[in-house]
Amino acid sequence: MTRYLRLFAAFARFGLAGEMAFRVNFLVKLLVEILWLGILLVFYWKLFEFTPNIAGWNRSEYFFFVGCHYALAGVVETFFLTNCTEFAELVRTGDLDGYLLKPIDEQFLVSCRWIDWSTLPNIVQGVGIMAVALTLIPWTFDPVNFALFLLLFACGCALAYSFLLILSSTAVWLVRNQNLMEMWWLFTTLMRYPRAIYRGRWASPFGFFFTFLVPVLIVVNVPAETMVKSLDLGFIVWTIVASLAMLVLSRRFFRRALQSYRSASS
Repeated sequence: MTRYLRLFAAFARFGLAGEMAFRVNFLVKLLVEILWLGILLVFYWKLFEFTPNIAGWNRSEYFFFVGCHYALAGVVETFFLTNCTEFAELVRTGDLDGYLLKPIDEQFLVSCRWIDWSTLPNIVQGVGIMAVALTLIPWTFDPVNFALFLLLFACGCALAYSFLLILSSTAVWLVRNQNLMEMWWLFTTLMRYPRAIYRGRWASPFGFFFTFLVPVLIVVNVPAETMVKSLDLGFIVWTIVASLAMLVLSRRFFRRALQSYRSASS
């Protein structure tokens, strides 16, 4: 584990050096992320001027939800998204051969080799939004509740990472899997809204599918609900079980994809 942590730290230093080589581009990207978040917050603020709550979420609770989503998406975008989206290019060019020859776990090297420092502030912004929202609710600190939130937030990150790894692994068979990778943006859109909106005759099957069969809706919903709303033991257990199962499934899927890989020299 120490070896992997040292290697990860080396990846981080290398990524930061690469970003600092183009400082203006780095700063512009930061500004765009800040502007995007500001527009999003203004939109939701105006929305709640016309209604006291949406699907059982009042303004402060929903802003905590938005902050949770933004922080979680920031974690995935900073550490995994670039690596997974570039996996298809490694397969197409045959550069994956060099990664497979390295004396280290292939999944770690492929999915963690690059850190996108320009999206790291998104995590800080998301945490800031959650902190402000908690002061407006108001919220009383509960160590058990807080520990559960951290655990479920980590489970949400694990679920998002697993979905991304499975989608990117299909590049071994499809080579060009850009259209399939578009499903990731569908997943992030689903994560952005409360699970409670998928109720009713037509929406319930959709909500059931993306809660229990492809558990995308629990990625942000369960951590946020645990923190600012009531505890739902059933969904807490399901989130933990689903994250562990998806980590195992994505690992096996990735290994199976590597077994089907044919190097550039073959």
